[in-house]
Amino acid sequence: MSNAVRLGPLLALTLLAAACSNSAEPTTVGGGGLEPQACGAPAPAAIPRLQRQGRWLVDQHGRVVLIHGVNAVWKLDPYVPPDAPEGFTAADAAWLAEHGFNSARIGTLWSGVSPDASGQVKADYLEAWDRIVQLMAAQKIWMLFDFHQDLLGHAYQGEGLPDWAVEPLKGNLTTLLGPPNFGFPFNYFTPQLSQAFDNLWAEKGPVRDGFRAAWVAVARKWKDQPYSMGYDLLNEPWAGLEYPNCLIPVLGCESHERDELQPFYDYARQGIRGVDPNNMVWYEPQPMISTSAPAQGYVAVPGEAQLGYSFHYYCPLNTLANSAQLDLVDTLPFGPQDTCESFGTATFTEARAQADKMQGVELLTEFGATDELPVLAEVTAQADAALVGWHYWQYKNFSDPTTESQTSGAQSLFADDADLASVKLDKLKLLERAYPQATAGTPLELSFDPATAAFQYRYTAGPASAPTEIHVPKIHYPDGYVVDVRGATVVSAAGASTLQLRNLACDGEVLVKVRKP
Repeated sequence: MSNAVRLGPLLALTLLAAACSNSAEPTTVGGGGLEPQACGAPAPAAIPRLQRQGRWLVDQHGRVVLIHGVNAVWKLDPYVPPDAPEGFTAADAAWLAEHGFNSARIGTLWSGVSPDASGQVKADYLEAWDRIVQLMAAQKIWMLFDFHQDLLGHAYQGEGLPDWAVEPLKGNLTTLLGPPNFGFPFNYFTPQLSQAFDNLWAEKGPVRDGFRAAWVAVARKWKDQPYSMGYDLLNEPWAGLEYPNCLIPVLGCESHERDELQPFYDYARQGIRGVDPNNMVWYEPQPMISTSAPAQGYVAVPGEAQLGYSFHYYCPLNTLANSAQLDLVDTLPFGPQDTCESFGTATFTEARAQADKMQGVELLTEFGATDELPVLAEVTAQADAALVGWHYWQYKNFSDPTTESQTSGAQSLFADDADLASVKLDKLKLLERAYPQATAGTPLELSFDPATAAFQYRYTAGPASAPTEIHVPKIHYPDGYVVDVRGATVVSAAGASTLQLRNLACDGEVLVKVRKP
C-alpha cells in the first residue's frame, strides 16, 4: 500500500481506547498488532463453520462471509480427483487460497458413497475425499459437500445416482423407446429420463432410504469438520414430465418443488439432523428457472434455522452455444453476454425471494463453464451488486463427460489441468476480484472494476471477534494499492494481500475504497 504510515504503539493504544468513537474522518494507514473491536461480540465458536444468520453466511467470529469459490467435481469412477497434478494436491489448495478463492463445492457423489446397495457405505471413498477435505481446511477454504448428478446416472449418459438406484426408476417409456442417447443436456428433455425423475420423486422405498443413508454417512464423517459450510443435497433436480411448466412464468415449478422436491429433501435432512444438528443443509431448485417467475415452492421448515438455497445461473445463449458446440460469437450481431443482463436480474431477484420464503440464505453455486470473458464479467458484476457469493464451474476440466465445453478446455481455469502455470490470465483477472471475504458488520454495497482495479465497499459496523478482511489481488495491484477508508482503520501490513480493517465505532457506516497508486 503506497503512502502508508505504520501505526506506533501510542497510536495503537489511542485507537483501541476510542473503539466506540464516531469518527468519520478518512484514514489511509497501515500497521498491525491491534486487537479487533469487540463491541459485545461473543467469543469465537470452537469449530469454524458457516452458519445462516438472516440472509447472510456468518463465520465463527460473527463476521458476514462472502464466498468466491470454485466447483471441484470429478464425475468419473472413482468420483474423486486423484492425488496427481491433473487432480487435486496440496499445491491446488494453496493456489486457491493465494488467489482469493475461499470456498469449494466438492462432489462427494452418491454413486461413490454407496455404489453397491442401499445403506451400504464405501468407507474408502470417504477417506479418499478426506485427503482433499483436510488440504482445503488447512488453507481455511470453506467446503460445501455436493451430491452431484447429471442425467440421473449411467443408463441415461450421466452420473450421480448409483446404478442400483437408477434401475428401479426406469419406466415403461424407457422400456418402450430404449434409453436416450442425445447426451448432456438434451437427454433431460426426453420422456424416458423425465419419467425416471418422476419415479425418483414418487419412490418411498430403498432408493429414498439409500439417498438418506448416504447423506447420513457423509454427515457423520464430517459433522465436526472445520471449514464446513454444509450439505448441497442434490445437484440440478429435474422436474420430470412437468418440466414444460417451468418455462411458463405464470406456472413455474412451484408445485413440483413444494410437493415433490421438498419432501424428498426433508427426508434426507431429517436423517442428517440425527447425526449433525449444526451444519447447513442446502436445497436446489429445478435448473430451468423462469426469468420472470415469482418465488418458487420451498417453504420454511419449523425448527430448522440452517437452510440454504443453492441456485445456478447460466446465460441462455452462452449455454446453448456450449451445449451445441456452436460459435455464436461470429454468427450473430450480439454476444452471449447480451442474454445475461435481464436473465441475471430475474435470477438474483427470484433467488432472494425464495431464500426469504424458506427462511434461508441464497448462494450461486454454479455459473460459467466458459471462456467467454464478457459473460464472466457480467455475472460477477451482478453478483457483486446483489451481495451474493458464488462458485465458478469449474476449477479444472477433470475429464468431465457431460459438459461439452470440456472438449475444448473452456470450463477450466487452466489451459492444462496438470500445470498451474498454465492459468488463463484474462479469465483469472475477472474471477480473482477484490472483495470482502469477511465483514465485521452488515454489507450494504459492493463494486469492483477489473479494468481499473477500482474497488468500493460500504457496510454497517457490527459486533465481531475478528476484523473485516478484504482480498486485494496482486494480479490487479502489482505495485501495491492505496486505501481510503471512513469509519475504520487499516490494521494489516502495507501491501498485504488481505486488507484488514478495524471498525472505529460499534455501529455506523464504514466506507472503504481501494485503488492503484
